[in-house]
Amino acid sequence: MQNYDLNIFAYICKCDILLMAFATIVLLILCRNAMIQKRHISILALKNANYASIVDARSVFRKVNEILSAQGKRELFEIQIIGESPEVVIEDGMVAITVDRLSDEIGKTDLIIIPALRGDMLSAGHYNRFFVDWIIRQYKRNAEVASLCTGAFMLAFTGLLKNKKCTTHWQYANEFRFFYPDVTLVDGRIIVEQNGLYSSGGSNAYWNLLIFLVEKYVSREMAILVAKYFVVDLDKIAQTPFIVFNGLKEHDDKKVLQAQEFIEQHYFQKITVESLTKKLFLTRRTFERRFKKCTTCSPIEYLQKVRIEASKKALEAGRKSVDEIMTDVGYFDSQTFRELFKKITGLTPVAYRDRYQKQVETA
Repeated sequence: MQNYDLNIFAYICKCDILLMAFATIVLLILCRNAMIQKRHISILALKNANYASIVDARSVFRKVNEILSAQGKRELFEIQIIGESPEVVIEDGMVAITVDRLSDEIGKTDLIIIPALRGDMLSAGHYNRFFVDWIIRQYKRNAEVASLCTGAFMLAFTGLLKNKKCTTHWQYANEFRFFYPDVTLVDGRIIVEQNGLYSSGGSNAYWNLLIFLVEKYVSREMAILVAKYFVVDLDKIAQTPFIVFNGLKEHDDKKVLQAQEFIEQHYFQKITVESLTKKLFLTRRTFERRFKKCTTCSPIEYLQKVRIEASKKALEAGRKSVDEIMTDVGYFDSQTFRELFKKITGLTPVAYRDRYQKQVETA
């Protein structure tokens, strides 16, 4: 009888251990599910948005969910179009977006995507000022914010970029620097990240930012799969080869404008800061200070950019050798020219010519 009681006791203990183990497994599963809750992505339907950037952003994260589902895994993203009103009309009335949620219905989001903007960039923030407080509030709640292309103007309008770095479309670099002097614009970069704020370069560069976010939130392997699906050059980091230099002239300093025009018309000649100051009847210190304030670069940097822009056009035409073009634009040292060209464009003169030279078919 005593052995029988001991056997029952042992059986009960064994059951208790099994129940505890089962409860532990269930608890671990519940904790794991809680840890992999879907990230909420809010794509803003702004009034003057580029429709393609809204659709493409949604498509990228939907594709991630689709791949995960096909692999038998849990979807990671809840993607919603967020608006100020139930319907937002954009693209000059050609497109009407029915939003998924209104912004005041979103208590917390994990990632805010600001699409590329069209039209007047100065007005971009004012058109969509309704979102400013909401973006700031979500950022303070640890949401990250990604601006696509010219969406950087909206992000800067919120004030979150003050004393930080960002990038945007190179064609709007002068405007951005003029409107937001307290933001450091790194316009040669495809992607800039700082303190949970992301920005991308011109036009299709936003694809690289979207893939970058996939890699950050999921994995490198997933980023590669998505990049292949959308045919995106995964590791492109610079937009400098695409930049067309256009000096900032939206200022009222006539002396500086005069200097800019002289440089652009006589860049192939020998030009020094001293010769410019004599022409303008200014001291060197005053001239350099005013020139930098108006154009965001020094007189010598301006001259270099004008010369390299002229050499780029000559290389695209493809009629002259690199050395001939070098002397045509005012340089006589091959190494100096090549180093400066690569510094500004990100490519050597030969590599630039091979990429952009006009191709003429011969019979």
